Amino acid sequence: MRYIENEGRLVTSASDLKAASECEFAWVRAIDARLGRIAHVVEPEDATLERAARLGDTHERRVLERYLTEDPDGVAIIAQVSSVDAPALGEAVRRTNAALADPSVRIIYQAVFATADFVGFADFLVRDDLGRWLVQDTKLARRARVTALMQLAAYVHHLDELGVPRSDRVELLLGDGTTSSHLVDDILPVYHLRHARLLELIESRHLERGAAEIPGAWGDDAYFACGRCATCQIEVEASRDLLLVAGMRPLQRAKLREAGIRTLDELSVAQVPPDNMNADVFGLLRTQAQLQRASEIAVADAEDDAPGSSGLVSPPAPVYRVVQPAALAALPPADPGDLFFDFEGDPLYTEGAGGDWGIDYLFGWVDDRETFSLLWAHSFTEERAALRGFLDFVDAHRAAHPGMHIYHYAPYEPTHLLAMAARHGTGEAQVDRLLRDGVFVDLYPIVRRALRVGSRSYSIKKLEPLYMHDQTRQSDVQRGDESIVRYVQARVLLDAGDEHDEAAGRAILADIADYNRYDCVSTRRLRNWLRDRAAEHGIVSAADPEPEARGYEPSPRALSLAALAEGADAGDAWALRLAAAAIDYYPREAKSFWATHFLRLREPVSVWEQTRDVAVLDAARCEVVEDWHRAEGHRVDRRVLRLRGELAPGTRLSVGSEPFLLYDLPAPFVFEASPRWLHADHRGRILEEHEDGALVEERARGDFTWEPLPIAMTPPAPPRALSQQAAIDEWADALIRASPAFPRDAATDLLRRRPPRLHAGRPAPADPSDPVPAIIATLHDLDNSYLAVQGPPGTGKTYVGSHVIERLVREHGWKIGVVAQSHAVVEHMLDRVIDAGVPAARVGKAPKDDDPAIRFTPLAKNGIASFVAEHTGAGFVVGGTAWDFSHDGRFPRRSLDLLVIDEAGQFSLASTIAVSVAARRLLLLGDPQQLPQVSQGTHPEPVDTSALGWIMDGASVLPDELGYFLPQSRRMHPHVAQPVSRLSYEGRLASHPSAALRTIDGVDPGLHLLAVEHQGNATASPEEAKVVVHLVRSLIGTAWTDVVRET
Repeated sequence: MRYIENEGRLVTSASDLKAASECEFAWVRAIDARLGRIAHVVEPEDATLERAARLGDTHERRVLERYLTEDPDGVAIIAQVSSVDAPALGEAVRRTNAALADPSVRIIYQAVFATADFVGFADFLVRDDLGRWLVQDTKLARRARVTALMQLAAYVHHLDELGVPRSDRVELLLGDGTTSSHLVDDILPVYHLRHARLLELIESRHLERGAAEIPGAWGDDAYFACGRCATCQIEVEASRDLLLVAGMRPLQRAKLREAGIRTLDELSVAQVPPDNMNADVFGLLRTQAQLQRASEIAVADAEDDAPGSSGLVSPPAPVYRVVQPAALAALPPADPGDLFFDFEGDPLYTEGAGGDWGIDYLFGWVDDRETFSLLWAHSFTEERAALRGFLDFVDAHRAAHPGMHIYHYAPYEPTHLLAMAARHGTGEAQVDRLLRDGVFVDLYPIVRRALRVGSRSYSIKKLEPLYMHDQTRQSDVQRGDESIVRYVQARVLLDAGDEHDEAAGRAILADIADYNRYDCVSTRRLRNWLRDRAAEHGIVSAADPEPEARGYEPSPRALSLAALAEGADAGDAWALRLAAAAIDYYPREAKSFWATHFLRLREPVSVWEQTRDVAVLDAARCEVVEDWHRAEGHRVDRRVLRLRGELAPGTRLSVGSEPFLLYDLPAPFVFEASPRWLHADHRGRILEEHEDGALVEERARGDFTWEPLPIAMTPPAPPRALSQQAAIDEWADALIRASPAFPRDAATDLLRRRPPRLHAGRPAPADPSDPVPAIIATLHDLDNSYLAVQGPPGTGKTYVGSHVIERLVREHGWKIGVVAQSHAVVEHMLDRVIDAGVPAARVGKAPKDDDPAIRFTPLAKNGIASFVAEHTGAGFVVGGTAWDFSHDGRFPRRSLDLLVIDEAGQFSLASTIAVSVAARRLLLLGDPQQLPQVSQGTHPEPVDTSALGWIMDGASVLPDELGYFLPQSRRMHPHVAQPVSRLSYEGRLASHPSAALRTIDGVDPGLHLLAVEHQGNATASPEEAKVVVHLVRSLIGTAWTDVVRET
């Protein structure tokens, strides 16, 4: 930003949009500083950010060099100028406008836009084949960020202001070599909102009053404050804000402020929690505030006792309190073979084209005698070798010391070992085994559960005064970010080839190694200090957990397919890698869930309470609705609980699901806890959903009942996938046998992204008003392949699907299955098939619930085969789950003429492969623009993406050669359909003429924008919910005209 004092005018730039979006308070305070109302805030030096900026410049120059190589005469380079140099800026704008008008110019580098209140510098403008200008920006990041897109939108807006033709897309050229492309229609409305907000912030500062105006005040709800930047930190400390309290979350701070508790000091003496805050949470936050206050007093007293000194050489240890002694039992018994491990890593390191980023350049550890060992890795190849060397050393060390453990602080080390093993394709099973056997011991959750320390931070460096005493760090490197910067300096010196420089580089590496050694020693001494605290409270270390019988191991089939991919061309290699990932999809999903679940059992609630589908329960609001009783016909006692609390963002508690109910140990029921667990788990079943919890049925364990209530609900376990796995394995065997050719089946065609294999070559042309006949003709023409139908909201996807099924069954005697991600979707389609004319006696499914209102023929779980046999001659429709259609005892392989996958935009590729073995043809119905299936695991290839989304490959509209796009919405009025079509469906979605007849008295049809003020909301907005409720209530009772659809 630039303030022109003699004109009282503020000139902003695209970067101001980013700055104001990140912290409005800091941005308006920067305006106040420009006007002389307050002193400028000096941002602390950040060597890592400076390096990232230099790497970003290098990335930008590399792109420019590529463009110059491709078209040296077509690139116009606008000389860089300062925004404060008005003559030079004007000349740069003139040159930019001339280049925009010059037909020989294809690329403009550093195009300049300037108006009375804006100046901007676009990295690249590229003329497309239609003569329109495409805005590009280079970013070192590996994914697009909204703030970066706002900058691109600003340049698009100014091209529009100039009347210059521009593309309907913008592009970010990312640091990993990929291009992130975005529709202008998606981002321009957000830009206009952010720009309007920017103008509001400027107006609120009353530029015309100059230095006389009162500066923006901390705590003013008119401005969003991030609470983290240098400007906010100054105010947080000056005002003794609640953000000083370690672990304080924004929502907790808001609740406390609403109750009149605004400072750390007020919290430390508060007696009553806010009405909407869990009393236990309040108590822990108050204890934290009390200890931090006590530590501050201790520091002040120590300084008073050292008159004349310029400061304490070693600060006094913070005050601490053991709040949960039992949590210290998670420490395993000491063993002479114990290791204490730490990485040093550089997240900005890359090689070649930048496809992979980040390297762990130093593996360091000490043993129980504090003897230091290390492995350096200066390239990805060396990192792979270091990983292998470390894992082989650990295996040998465990053989000599079976009771050893590897201690670390925070989850970085095991997390990065897993990621590194996956990236390099080596050691993944070894790392998984170490995790399963409980070899890694993270001291951070033990500290957070057992202790409260009077420090604003729980980083290990802030805890060191408790146990390192006067043995302070002596290396030049004092922080992790300094280690990275110094490492880069060392690499430059070592690569220079000069003897003096090499010596200097080796000296830096030695200093980094000493920094790493100290971290390892610190981890060991923290472990010992915690053991002393355990002894003081009579806590005995837990024994090692029993190793699991079997962990995750890559399957031989996956390894075989991965090997075949090495020799295949690019497209087929990707399909083979996907096939390899599909084989291990279900084991990886299960592994990820159970690893996370067991992590919750051994970590304090505070570590995972914000995880999706977690509810931390408030004991004061939970109650027993029906106490333990044994209903008639049941063998086990049960009780019904109303459980209320704080739901993590994005949490969904579904009726019929069986979440885990967590209890503190010792459990109130018979429970065999693994060593180091803090919680016991027990399954419940949700009977009703509440806004802040659920009505839950809980069963007794045998004849044992109990009174205490659970402390949390956590996600239910994934269903077992035995039949799906068997089906995928069988399909994979056929794929391996056919190599180097490919089998002729639907799943293989999908993975290869081949158009449907048809005898006629292309899908039959369709009448947009009635695509059913064309879809039927194309299904008949399929040669053991698939057909896709994309149906946006209101286009009659279910109507089309049900009538296609009806005609194929009634007119052609086809045997058809219907599968989807949920029972409700399948059963809805079956009801519509009956409406279309298939007799209910020929439509069957094993129902999810005992619902007397079902219209299809209810089947027993094991009654599908007999139903199929009874109706084979006449044709039938049967619904089921992925488990059903992958089970050859229920549906023999390829026995169905057609399997319809409803909502295929939410049905994973792996599940599609599993069910495909039941039929000769697949019909994919859905729309990948809607929500995808949620995946638990991390997979090496995108096998968790939806089947429909995979073949569409990012396209908004299904390509014609893959099937059919349903282009008419009967649900949306034309004025509603038009913006939806433009934003999401390339303008190809229209409204059916009948929808224009639908009206609501007093309400104009179309899209109505309504701004709602709210701050700090990431996944939920009570403010928006309140407005939505108000809107709905205002429409209740309003006269309206509906349209009756003809069938």
